[in-house]
Amino acid sequence: MQRVPLFSGFNDKELRRVAELARIVDVPAGTAVTQIGEPGNSFFVIIDGTVAVRTPVGTGAQLHPGEFFGEMSLLDGEPRSATIVATTDLRLLVVDRSHFWRLLDETPDLIRGMLTILSRRVRRLEQTVHAILHGTNPT
Repeated sequence: MQRVPLFSGFNDKELRRVAELARIVDVPAGTAVTQIGEPGNSFFVIIDGTVAVRTPVGTGAQLHPGEFFGEMSLLDGEPRSATIVATTDLRLLVVDRSHFWRLLDETPDLIRGMLTILSRRVRRLEQTVHAILHGTNPT
């Protein structure tokens, strides 16, 4: 877990706590890990492998080791906003809803890391929407 950027500032005690509240899951390539519209009951951190993000507006970015997904449904209680498909075999760190808030309460650095990444995602989305509306290239 130490090589996962989301946990980079964690001390040994915090890393142990994440390990206690999470589980490791192996997922074969081609598997849909989440589906748009379904309830979200888990948060995922990619340890190994790559996933494709599919939203109602099309296929978005790929996520790589160290990146995470599934947090939005746990934060706001709404159904999944994207379908996530394993493009390679995956190894995921999975935190279920029952442990998610406890983990956030006990590891404030995780909240900071997630907020930073979520903010970057919103900015990229805004840039993409702006580019689409103005006919320019978002990259």
